Amino acid sequence: MADRENDFQFGFDTLALHGGQTPDPVTNARAVPIYMTSSYVFDSTDHAASLFKMQGEGYVYSRNANPTNAVLEERLAKLEGGVGAFAVASGQAAISIAMLTLAKAGDELIATNALYGGTYHLFSETFQGFGVKVHFVNGTDLDEIERHINDKTKAIFTETIGNPNLEIADLKKLSDIAHRNGLPLVVDSTFTTPALLKLLEFGANIVIHSTTKFIGGHGTSIGGAIIDGGNFPWDNGSFPDFTRKKSILDNHSFVELSREKAFISKARFELGHDLGATLSPFNSWLFIQGLESLSVRVKQHVQNAKEVAAHLASHPAIEWVNYPSLPNDPQYRLAEEYVPGGAGAIFTFGIKGGLESAKTFINSLKLLSHLANVGDAKTLIIHPASTTHARLSPDQQLEAGITPELIRLSVGLEDVKDIVADIEQSLQISSPLYVQSTK
Repeated sequence: MADRENDFQFGFDTLALHGGQTPDPVTNARAVPIYMTSSYVFDSTDHAASLFKMQGEGYVYSRNANPTNAVLEERLAKLEGGVGAFAVASGQAAISIAMLTLAKAGDELIATNALYGGTYHLFSETFQGFGVKVHFVNGTDLDEIERHINDKTKAIFTETIGNPNLEIADLKKLSDIAHRNGLPLVVDSTFTTPALLKLLEFGANIVIHSTTKFIGGHGTSIGGAIIDGGNFPWDNGSFPDFTRKKSILDNHSFVELSREKAFISKARFELGHDLGATLSPFNSWLFIQGLESLSVRVKQHVQNAKEVAAHLASHPAIEWVNYPSLPNDPQYRLAEEYVPGGAGAIFTFGIKGGLESAKTFINSLKLLSHLANVGDAKTLIIHPASTTHARLSPDQQLEAGITPELIRLSVGLEDVKDIVADIEQSLQISSPLYVQSTK
């Protein structure tokens, strides 16, 4: 497969099925084998030494790299248009390793404030303990972003579509600010995946995924991935760790050894090695299966989400619906520019009656699953203020767009009429206005 890929550029679905894999050379197995091994035999002492210095081909230890994981990594890199990837144990691990590869104690980062609650807490609390200061900014206020950039700043971080307020990142403007100031733009694309949005085409430099979500697609496994766009000059003077010669690399630097892959190599062989956030090969195999059907599933997810969102947007028992692909949504223009195939499968809404009605609504559902996840084949629902964003203060919740009545819905692949029917029966129980709305 690798030789054929050099001949011409395959399409997305072909890469999702074949990218990064050749049939197993020993057995000719068509499916990707699961290599459940901790370690690998060296050809010689010289071979072992070369691997430890990043100067040879092969595997050392599955904490650093594994053949099953390697297929997932290469496939993700090809689907994103990047030069390399590193698969790790969770989305949070991917963010941690990526950002701490860029920043150390005394450095600063800039992050838009429309973030998943776990990421917000990671940046505001855990990174602070590491000595890395994160400035949270309004992602739509470009002047505010510029004001926070200084000689300690190492990156700008955002999500393609904010979780859960669905703020669409204006990637062209954000990348322009970042690159003008010699900074990489790091983007979490969990909500969109490369099936809906190719981030590198809009100026992103590093892409993050929680593969737990749409890439896995079935709520069976936890994982994350970092993709290196290969499109940032790490030797621009602001990242001396990338150009510093190291004895463990036989007195070479990551830029010298890995060139355009310097970032992903550093992430893998330093923090990846030292922290050990290893992805199980079995989970990797499950994510490979998920990639094979990703575009088909995402299209149906989006179609269902549009129908459910439109239904609720016209319902008298619903206060508001936030879904950028609805024509009257304030972000519709941005959605058409960046995600013309649809703004994903996740949207939020507020039920009339406030917090108590929201709680009764969720508790009265029969088909929809109440749990802390998105991107499953099944429809999932949650109340963010009391769960995923509960660690945030009331002021932080408001900054992130989290209000007491807000409900997040991740629309699955069930028959859409059944999703709507469950919502309707629950509204009948939870909304004091439901009877009036149906007369």
